[in-house]
Amino acid sequence: MQNSIGRLFTVTSFGESHGKCVGVVVDGCPAGLPLAGADIQKEVDRRRAGEGTASTDRREKDRVEILAGVSGGFTTGAPLCLLITNEDINDADYESIRFKLRPGHADYTAYVKYGGFNDWRGGGRFSGRITAAFVMAGAVAGKLLDLIGVEIIAHTVEIGGIAAKAVEFDEIKKKAGADPLRCADPAASKKMAGLIAGAKSEGDSLGGVIEGIAINVPVGLGEPVFDNLDGDLAKALLAIPAVKGVEFGAGFSAARKKGSENNDPFVIRDGRIVTATNNAGGILGGISNGMPVVVRVAVKPASSIAREQETVDVQKMESAVTKIEGRHDVCIVPRAVPVVEAMMAVTLCDFAMRAGLIPRVIK
Repeated sequence: MQNSIGRLFTVTSFGESHGKCVGVVVDGCPAGLPLAGADIQKEVDRRRAGEGTASTDRREKDRVEILAGVSGGFTTGAPLCLLITNEDINDADYESIRFKLRPGHADYTAYVKYGGFNDWRGGGRFSGRITAAFVMAGAVAGKLLDLIGVEIIAHTVEIGGIAAKAVEFDEIKKKAGADPLRCADPAASKKMAGLIAGAKSEGDSLGGVIEGIAINVPVGLGEPVFDNLDGDLAKALLAIPAVKGVEFGAGFSAARKKGSENNDPFVIRDGRIVTATNNAGGILGGISNGMPVVVRVAVKPASSIAREQETVDVQKMESAVTKIEGRHDVCIVPRAVPVVEAMMAVTLCDFAMRAGLIPRVIK
């Protein structure tokens, strides 16, 4: 497995869904950054299961522990080790279906690749549970990005085919965080909630789309041609389980435009070169152009559904029927919003360090 990402700000993820813990080692974090457990905890709490219809009944406390890399309230320059203990575990939900491949999950590919030795409990290493560690790393990256004025926010823009109306960055900041589905359009959120309730009653699930926006990104981040900014952002975002598509700016709609419609004209505002539109999503030639970096990710419906499905018993090598019991999210989109922010932060922080914009010692 390749469990690390980043060149200078390197994040290594560890742990499984039903193992003792999930955690992350962050290597390359500059010394002198003020960092407390509360800084990380507030971000992790945003990812925790809520009380709404969409969320799983698994209730982990997700208490963050800083095991290394901080002394006297400041980072030391040594690797940070951040950990969350798994507490609310029920392996019994998976015993009866251990060898029955769950449709939509990585059970088959993991079984073949690791010869049946993979941790099958709750999806093991392939579970969305590991994203709690992503959020911890993102919290550290976010504090470093604060030093250069970069701000990141993500929000739900679609669930079950219900699309939210487009709103400005400040309105997203004001409304999305207070909404149970992390949507800045209250009317759309209400319709989404109705669809989620209906899917739950049918033993089914729903997917959606999350948009992430980073503002005040300096011009020049990106290392063409194979370490381009959008390429590394896409890689980081596709590491989030259930993300099946990534687009920047106009994205796939650009394929339906003319060049005269898709090009972003350059203009001067307040003595700065900017573009009048942002179809490029803040990235040209793999390099940030100073406009907001805008990315959208497609999140598939949760694969664990409470309906009978045809499958194969991999041990008996015969057809079977499976019904997934246990505690699962009907729609993981709202909980994935802070994970999208985290992976954007980790990537942008790494590129900012490569560009020399974040020093090795914070003074």
